[in-house]
Amino acid sequence: MEHIPDQEQCRVVDGSITRVFQVLGKRWNGPILSVLMDRPAHFAGLRRAVPGISERVLSDRLAELAAAGLVVRDVDGGPPLRVSYRLTAKGAALEPSLRELGDWSRKHMTDEPGR
Repeated sequence: MEHIPDQEQCRVVDGSITRVFQVLGKRWNGPILSVLMDRPAHFAGLRRAVPGISERVLSDRLAELAAAGLVVRDVDGGPPLRVSYRLTAKGAALEPSLRELGDWSRKHMTDEPGR
């Protein structure tokens, strides 16, 4: 029988892991950042690139990612007035990690239960 340590012996989660998953663990944030890794995108393009996300949720997530310093909103003066979004240097620094997570998922996350 495997020994399971009691709660006092368990290691406390690192604060940096908690902070990163407060952002990346929120539904849709990872896919939005992934789309923006390749190039800036307009709102409508992001909506098409992230299937299933509503306009309201996309708007909320973009505002959260901007507040976290990962995404910047650029207003193109027009006419017509257009808004695009791009990664900041801080957001772009996530690219290697996001690519690794994608590779890990393709290798280890299957549709088979329990695998």
